[in-house]
Amino acid sequence: MTHRTVKDLMTDKAVSVQRGTTFKEIVAVLEEFDITAVPVVDDAGRPLGVVSEADLLRKTSGGSSHSALLHPEPGEAERAKVEATTAEGLMTAPAVCARPGWTVVEAAAAMERHRVKRLPVVGDGGELIGVVSRSDLLHVFLRSDQSIRSEIIEDVVVQTLGEPPSAIGVEVGHGHVVLSGTVTRPGLASVLERLCRSVDGVIEVDNRLDAAGGTSSW
Repeated sequence: MTHRTVKDLMTDKAVSVQRGTTFKEIVAVLEEFDITAVPVVDDAGRPLGVVSEADLLRKTSGGSSHSALLHPEPGEAERAKVEATTAEGLMTAPAVCARPGWTVVEAAAAMERHRVKRLPVVGDGGELIGVVSRSDLLHVFLRSDQSIRSEIIEDVVVQTLGEPPSAIGVEVGHGHVVLSGTVTRPGLASVLERLCRSVDGVIEVDNRLDAAGGTSSW
């Protein structure tokens, strides 16, 4: 089976700013490219951090009475962000980065763990080569049902499990897979379900397979 990786899904013409980029210049970049965050890179193009809309709004609200009531005694790091005027001071660091070979699951897990909406993608030398966003990852679910069904039958059933294509009933509708029929080896039903769940574009698997008797090496 082939799976699309971060390299396949990322935007490879990544927008970035330098450490000395000013507040207003960052706002202009976000507006121009219709993005919500931008990586900050060093002179070698390596990501140092990320400036998001939240980072910018923190500065604009830092001196308000509402902010003072909510955070009467901000820490030193918080005060530094509020007072910063360039990307180096405004950014959230270090940057949480992805590798081009990461799977969709790995990238999504990193986003969830660090509560970010996009990840700079870095090459072997740590240089910025792209950016992958939540919406990019969701593109895998735009595969046609026919494409998903063909991969399950040809790659999973025939090539991986060595079963004839007619052995298993496979129906796909809006990314939901229904498996039916009788498998010849006990335990094969659960293996088949697990492999189907790993196919790009599959949302859910309804396992209606009947297992034959006997023992299984699976």
